[in-house]
Amino acid sequence: MEKEFSNWSGSMRFTPGERTAPRDEAELAELVRRAAERKITVRPAGAGHSSQPLVATEGILVSLEHIKGLESPDLEAREATLKAGMMLKETGGALLEHGLAMENLGDVDYQALVGAVGTGTHGTGRHLKILSAHLVEVGLVTGTGEIRRVSIADDQDFIQAAKVSLGVLGIFTSMRLRLLPAYRLHRRECCTHIDDCMANLEQLMEDNRNFDFYWYPRSDLARIRTMNLPGEGMQDIPFARCIREKEKFGWSSEVIPRERHLKFEEMEYSLPLEAGPACFQEVRKRVKERHRKQVCWRVLYRTVAADDAFLSHSSGRDTATISLHQNNTLPFQEYFDDIEPIFLAYGGRPHWAKKHSLNAKRLEPLYPMWSRFLEIRSRMDPEGVFLNPYLKGLLGIDAGA
Repeated sequence: MEKEFSNWSGSMRFTPGERTAPRDEAELAELVRRAAERKITVRPAGAGHSSQPLVATEGILVSLEHIKGLESPDLEAREATLKAGMMLKETGGALLEHGLAMENLGDVDYQALVGAVGTGTHGTGRHLKILSAHLVEVGLVTGTGEIRRVSIADDQDFIQAAKVSLGVLGIFTSMRLRLLPAYRLHRRECCTHIDDCMANLEQLMEDNRNFDFYWYPRSDLARIRTMNLPGEGMQDIPFARCIREKEKFGWSSEVIPRERHLKFEEMEYSLPLEAGPACFQEVRKRVKERHRKQVCWRVLYRTVAADDAFLSHSSGRDTATISLHQNNTLPFQEYFDDIEPIFLAYGGRPHWAKKHSLNAKRLEPLYPMWSRFLEIRSRMDPEGVFLNPYLKGLLGIDAGA
């Protein structure tokens, strides 16, 4: 295993003291116990899609690549247990074999399941929640090396914290999710001027199961994407020109995610749903005034339903998300730094896995259950085995706490 770790875009690199991939839960638990005795930090790594140093460590970097599989699928109860090392792409096929599917998926599926749950990964849909909102049970190794199983019936607060855990409550080894019977979707992509898209935004959100749009700064055009169950949703978008070759029909796990060949840096903020249009228009104005010459990459607008996870970007409120993208070979920091205050002015919460500049002082007021999350973290990992310097600053935990 190569010693240096690099994230997907190449913007975050580090060399841990050790990289390891335990064969099973017992081997992982022993590793954590030894690390706790030696006061060495342990961080779990997924597929490296995050561009924030959530997994960076000079201690032990753990891969869960050998802890895979699907257990106890139950079509009647609409539940199944997935091992944490599975990639999202693998989960779709594994669930489909048993007639099951996740309610929604993100824009890409090359993330590890544990990373997607840990950072609040979401797709789009006015009435659809983040992926981990459907978590009902977790298997994990705590900071003391204890193997535990916790269900929502045993400890609802813990599950609400675990839904977006940042990998600081323990190293998850399995997750039981509420699911849906397998379903097919029809995806359609259309082009229009951004003004026509915004004028019809409410209808697009309400009349389609999944809806989002990309805005292209240099042309001022928008690409509208809709996904609906067969025969449902908007069958025609009269103010847009549909691109026939971009239509697709198939199982949800095959239709929702898209292939990504070009790599990019990204900043995403989640806003109260009602604030989304005004925030987008202010971002649009700023990009056209200051950044149009340097930025030809798109801006993505999505919607997410409210949930109860303590550190979810959609906790307690229906949400609109706005994502900035820039090719990973081009400068991005000045662009992101200039737009971030606009997001914050509208009550934005940053995506944990994407670029942002906030620390605990600015994050805590955004999350009503912040203190409760920290109490649970302290109980599960009293010596801070899973905390690196970045996470201590992010969560406001003193080095000696």
